[in-house]
Amino acid sequence: MNDKIQDQSKDREGNPNHAKRLFSGTKTPGKGLTVSKEPRQVLESVYGFPPNRETLGGTAYLIVENDGNILVDCPPWTDHTKLFLKEQGGVDWFIFTHRQGISQQVRHIQEMFACQLVIQEQEAYLLPDLKVTTFREREEITPHCLLLWTPGFSPGSSCLHYQAWGGVLFTGRHILPNQHGQPLPLRTAKTFHWPRQITSVQSLLDQFTQDTLQFICPGANTGFLRGQGKIKEAYEALKKLDMDELRSVEPGL
Repeated sequence: MNDKIQDQSKDREGNPNHAKRLFSGTKTPGKGLTVSKEPRQVLESVYGFPPNRETLGGTAYLIVENDGNILVDCPPWTDHTKLFLKEQGGVDWFIFTHRQGISQQVRHIQEMFACQLVIQEQEAYLLPDLKVTTFREREEITPHCLLLWTPGFSPGSSCLHYQAWGGVLFTGRHILPNQHGQPLPLRTAKTFHWPRQITSVQSLLDQFTQDTLQFICPGANTGFLRGQGKIKEAYEALKKLDMDELRSVEPGL
């Protein structure tokens, strides 16, 4: 890691989860459908943001804990988002799991919260003129959060493992739900290196167990989760994948 991550934890006023409230939605004109503009609670200390058009429909997350708040990828930069982040006590670390998780709002977010930007070293060039912290293979962000390099989808694709709740893995676009809500790597025309992506999936299975990987919070395709916001029994689901069969998959759109 080029620069040491410094402890920037703030006073949470003794209540890091004080935004546990009902979030209202907005009705789509003429359709009567309720579309939430607010983050939704995925787990007690994890919130998921609405899909972000600037990151091709990507989903960002906020982890709220006493050691400091961690923002994973770029959320839609709206008044709703700004207010929510302020209510949670701000952002201490701003982590990027892959190059598509970066929007044009990074500088604004960093300036507002004076947060530390953290990205895998191969994709740091995508954040020019910004002070960033890079890592190579793994880096402990807090005593409960470990950032892991999982190349394949992109050169610097990474996953963040959060120890709480039996283990939560924020996978970016490395592992996504399919139409049935099951996790797997998805090969597209933009995939950087498919064999390495499969190897990275296997490395996660080698590092974790059923007891340390209960949930996956994917960085896209969250509509396939049908309101659940997370993939449950994540390790067991990944263990069922046929790696040899996946290696022969042709790229989709």
